[in-house]
Amino acid sequence: MIDNLSDFNDWFSIQQAAHRFSVRRVPLADTAGWIVEDGTANVRHLSGRFFSVQGVHVETNHRDQSSWRQPIIVQPEIGILGMLIRVVGRRVYCLMQAKMEPGNINHLQLSPTVQATRSNYTGVHGGLDVPYLDHFRAPRRGRVIFDALQSEQGSWFLKKRNRNIVIEVESAPAGRDGYCWLSTDLIAELLLTPNLVNMDSRAVLCGVFHAFPGSISSRTPFRGPAVHPFEQVLSWFCDAKSEFSLSQRLIPLGDVPDWGIADGTLTHRDGRYFSVFGVDVEAAGREVATWSQPILEPVDRGLIVFLGRTIRSVFHVLVHARTDAGTRDIVEIGPTISCNPANYSHVPDDRRPRFLDILQGVHESDILFDAVHSEEGGRFFHAENRYMVVDVGEDFPLEVPSDYCWITLEQLGTLDRFGNLVNIAARCLASCMTSLPYDVSELATASFR
Repeated sequence: MIDNLSDFNDWFSIQQAAHRFSVRRVPLADTAGWIVEDGTANVRHLSGRFFSVQGVHVETNHRDQSSWRQPIIVQPEIGILGMLIRVVGRRVYCLMQAKMEPGNINHLQLSPTVQATRSNYTGVHGGLDVPYLDHFRAPRRGRVIFDALQSEQGSWFLKKRNRNIVIEVESAPAGRDGYCWLSTDLIAELLLTPNLVNMDSRAVLCGVFHAFPGSISSRTPFRGPAVHPFEQVLSWFCDAKSEFSLSQRLIPLGDVPDWGIADGTLTHRDGRYFSVFGVDVEAAGREVATWSQPILEPVDRGLIVFLGRTIRSVFHVLVHARTDAGTRDIVEIGPTISCNPANYSHVPDDRRPRFLDILQGVHESDILFDAVHSEEGGRFFHAENRYMVVDVGEDFPLEVPSDYCWITLEQLGTLDRFGNLVNIAARCLASCMTSLPYDVSELATASFR
């Protein structure tokens, strides 16, 4: 078990030296095991499993553009993102893995105990079994602490969900190379390091951290009465689902205007948004040592921000009922700002994301959190977002547009337990906020017993 940064750095350096990786870019048509279909131009695996890249036609009354068509990843299977934890004394430890993904900027990042698609853990790839999987599938070994179906990036996935599950075990299972027990307070510290704790870990850790109210920072008062009762927050969310509309219809990729495959890469005519190409991968320590796949690369770094302020002595964050192309149920609760600014460089000011320009006048002392983190490296290539929490001060108005709401982190954690309410960006950013200083002695294990 590791509690301090020095020991972690020693362990992680050993993992980096022990693994060899190779990721080589190839044209979509030359991606082994995958085809670009005649007639539709859809990109899919020969087995019909894993995922595909298709077109989607979107109509909504909750975006600056009421309808559009775009490429999107279709992955209807529900994967498992599972974290084993142990409570030892007054500390909580998570079993994490140093795992390579083809899209990771630095190859190795910290992943949950289990991070596997259904195609992977059912052996479609013909590889090795997924370690520790039996702890997360019935009859599971251990006690369920958190279990919810959660969405992923609605801008790039169509209605994709994974099962986020946290299991407490009384004793540590047999150790394996590449895995290590890390304390939650150390993980909170590691969240300050760019591109280290992967997206899947950050998403699952949101459930772990909120099981321990004391793990939320005490530097600013995050705990206490909320300006809106929880029932009112739920009513606000239902209002948004009732007020707005969203329809999605799959179409052939070849019918998406302004997009096409050139030189083996799917790109937008103006070079905006993202591209999709193939990669050939070699990776020691994975269930399969070599494979090929398509992968999506955004055009630039994104921005994910909570604007926050103190209300009645309690710090609140401003959340947005957000609609994306692939959102499953009209809206999800997202951060105040979630966008790729490069995609708006050509549009007039009134079409830029709301509140984005506020960041230009922010003082450094008002930034509570600021770090760059990677998105999921199994589907996205070098996809980064700048995660920020900004205190806009008590002069910032309490009155906000109807699809925004002030809530506390405790309320966000409660919403997270229901599944498919809080989007991936907000869950990851909420986990990052635990890196703010807190008193470890406040950790309580009552919610685990």
